[in-house]
Amino acid sequence: MMRKLGLSIALALAGFGAQAASLGLSSYHLTGTYALPAGTASEASAVTWNADSNHLFVLGDEGDALVEVTLQGTQVSAMTLTGFDDTEGLAYIGGGKFVVTEERLQDAYLLSYTAGGTVARSSLPSASLGPTVGNVGIEGISYDASNGSFVAVKEKTPQGVYAVSINFAAASATVSNLFVPNLGTADLSDVQVLSNGNLLILSQESARLMEVSRSGQVLGSIDLSSMADNIEGVTIDDKGTIYLVGENPELYVLSAPVPEAQTWAMLVAGLGALAGVRRKRRG
Repeated sequence: MMRKLGLSIALALAGFGAQAASLGLSSYHLTGTYALPAGTASEASAVTWNADSNHLFVLGDEGDALVEVTLQGTQVSAMTLTGFDDTEGLAYIGGGKFVVTEERLQDAYLLSYTAGGTVARSSLPSASLGPTVGNVGIEGISYDASNGSFVAVKEKTPQGVYAVSINFAAASATVSNLFVPNLGTADLSDVQVLSNGNLLILSQESARLMEVSRSGQVLGSIDLSSMADNIEGVTIDDKGTIYLVGENPELYVLSAPVPEAQTWAMLVAGLGALAGVRRKRRG
């Protein structure tokens, strides 16, 4: 009996762990829609969560400002950007530093945020991620804190999902295909590295958010068409809450799922039964 019960609990735990290995996007739901600052965050195309301040930073694709907002979209501060043209990617790397990418130039820039400050593109450390292209280049970038690298996505013609290492001091970057995307979407708009190693990949034209493995397997997805048709940026916080931004500009909040009560009840009951059997055998 002891072995059977132990095996049952082990299998339950294994199954629970397998479920926890992915986000389970199908169980996420919209819990808030908030207006973003109409001036500074107009045509919002990228968003990143700042773990140090627990605020979001939003970038418009006109590249006029980097805007700090609360988790409900209220402006806290802004930094004016000059010389940028088609900013589409944004990643927070810690210590008040951000990486910004431009779509057509396919260049990445390193900047330190100063509330109320101004910075010119020409003054920033930069690195090329690829040749200059049309309006189909780098659409999103995300920082992988586990090893200091990045993942970037190219919009289309062809679509691309890249593993990226950047040395801003040397103005150089190494870019390779993480996998050849065959995700069934019209474009790729943004990417977010998850703590489990998987990726959130967003398609604006297909209005779909997907969790994808590093080998390109789609593990789950959610249809965004009921929210808006112009969502271009995605990020996630340490609680698993997902934040999306659209060109309106608006902020959409998707809540993380809560484990089903019966799952926890079965697990607790199983562990309690195992402890009871152990006590009985000792007696």
